[in-house]
Amino acid sequence: MAASGGPTLQQLYSELNKCNQNGDFSRALKTTNKILKNFPNESTAFHCKIVCLIQESQFDLALKEIKANSDLSSGLDFEKSYCLYRLNKIEEALKVIENVKDPGPKLKELLGQVLYRLERYDECLVVYRSLIKNTSDDYDEERETNLSAVIAALQLWDKQDVNDPGLREDTFELCYNKACQLIGQCKYKEALEKLDTAEELCKEMLEDTEDMTEEEMEEELGVIRVQRGYILQLTGKNEEALKLYNQVVKSRPSDIGLFAVASNNIISLNKDQNVFDSKKKVKATTAQGLDKKLTAVQKLCMKFNTALLQLYSNQYENCRKLLNTLKKDQPDNETVYLIEAALAIREKRPQKAIDILTDYSVSHPECSSRVKLTSAQLLLMQGQMNQACMVLKGLGNDQYRPGIVSLLVSLYTNIEDRDSAIEILDESVEWYKSERRSQDELNILLRANTAFKIKNGCSESAIRMLEDLRKSNPGDMQTLAELITAYSKVDPKMAQKLSLDLPPIEDLSVDVEALESMPYLRKGLRQDVQEKKDTNEEVVTSKKKKRKRKKKLPKNYDPQVEPDPERWLPKHERSQYKFKWKNRQKQNVGKGTQGAASTEPETAKPTSMPNSPRPGTTAGAQASPSGPRQQKPVQASKKKKKKAKGKGGW
Repeated sequence: MAASGGPTLQQLYSELNKCNQNGDFSRALKTTNKILKNFPNESTAFHCKIVCLIQESQFDLALKEIKANSDLSSGLDFEKSYCLYRLNKIEEALKVIENVKDPGPKLKELLGQVLYRLERYDECLVVYRSLIKNTSDDYDEERETNLSAVIAALQLWDKQDVNDPGLREDTFELCYNKACQLIGQCKYKEALEKLDTAEELCKEMLEDTEDMTEEEMEEELGVIRVQRGYILQLTGKNEEALKLYNQVVKSRPSDIGLFAVASNNIISLNKDQNVFDSKKKVKATTAQGLDKKLTAVQKLCMKFNTALLQLYSNQYENCRKLLNTLKKDQPDNETVYLIEAALAIREKRPQKAIDILTDYSVSHPECSSRVKLTSAQLLLMQGQMNQACMVLKGLGNDQYRPGIVSLLVSLYTNIEDRDSAIEILDESVEWYKSERRSQDELNILLRANTAFKIKNGCSESAIRMLEDLRKSNPGDMQTLAELITAYSKVDPKMAQKLSLDLPPIEDLSVDVEALESMPYLRKGLRQDVQEKKDTNEEVVTSKKKKRKRKKKLPKNYDPQVEPDPERWLPKHERSQYKFKWKNRQKQNVGKGTQGAASTEPETAKPTSMPNSPRPGTTAGAQASPSGPRQQKPVQASKKKKKKAKGKGGW
């Protein structure tokens, strides 16, 4: 009962109702406290108090009140689970909802939100379909928007096709979610068109909103621009995508999730270039509170880009630590091991990289082709062709793709294992026939197979394939020509017989101008023209007369006398040269013992500075930082003079 002179319960509830209508939840909270003070067992007032606390975003206090007043909190499952949801305790919120036997529409709405946050999109889809089917009120548009978001998430993150429920596309959110679904289906052109429509609808909606500034409009449009940039990046238009990302980043949006995604995409475009800019952008991907804004796929992608950035900036230890953490969280993710192999390559340990990928492919036989193709590439870089061929043959059905077959044949040909090359070609043809794959690809393999066999002397086997190919397309003249070529090597008579099926020359329509304009023919013509030009130049050169210069003869030249054959030798080397006696005396002065005479006096030969370098010497200084030092020619000549004086004697 109310205290004497105090307001009655009816008056307090009337005051509480006015506060609710005015949206004054702070005053309403005080009113509920008054009611509970005078009427402690009033469950309705307690319920209103919890609602007021939620409206005031005091979720922790609301949970404490519910736990402290268990006798009054029966039937408040929605409020309790909602508080847990807002406090990011998603698993606990789900447990509370699952304990309710017959949840109402409000609780189902919350269940859909909880399942979406947990990324359990299949279950979430069932909940929203049930809500749309069994509920009709003012929130139908929001439910359709949430349903379209779930369908887009299934297509975009889980790569799961969902039947189109035929939702409207007359709002910005619905149109945007449809664009996301089209991106997941790789329909990029249609997705861009939907984003254009979504942008127009968003602008119309924002223009109708009062007190909306231009900066706030730009922030709202940021999510569309980032998604458009993502499509442009996927289609190879990197410069246009980078402009859109930078436009969003410069606007500094308040949505940290949008800011992080735009920064991450810039890092992915920079790759190993502009590392300083990437280091600044990577800070946005580690902001506080970002876990609540991003999906698991987005967070993992950002961690991979961070590891690659550390790799590009030579922070090998930090990169290794991050990879070890990712291995614990994602032990089966092949991207982790590919980055680890790249790290080993940067550290110049190629064999380590090969071992990493080999161990992973052995422990994960279902791994994608890119792991094995990367391993094969590393083996080829190390010259291990046989091992590379073994890895390529372990690709499963992918080994029969024309590109892989061509690579295997080239490798086997390089190591002179033609039998294995023919075996690969035969297996590929049989696989395409048994799987009934594309006839065009089968014809390509058949032609390559027959050409290889004819080149390597297996004409009979090639003839059987060409006969099958001709049966499937009797009018193909190329097949007939190849068949005639094959028969000409083993059965010339049959080749002559088949040649009768070729069309007559008169029926062939040949465009001479197009034929002459072909690159290899033009090259041949250029060579012929060049050869003719060279020949003409030789003829002209031979016809040119050489100008005769007048011979300069000595003044005392006598044509009747034969020139001296030793005229080009130095005087001291000529046979008529005579030594002077005074030179001999100079040589023996101060030589030998006292009173002794040299019996064979040596002759001092004049030395001269060579005009050109001799073997063993170097002309001029060389710009080399190391190597033997060279003696100067002046020092060499002095040494020779010293030797020329030689000591006589004993």
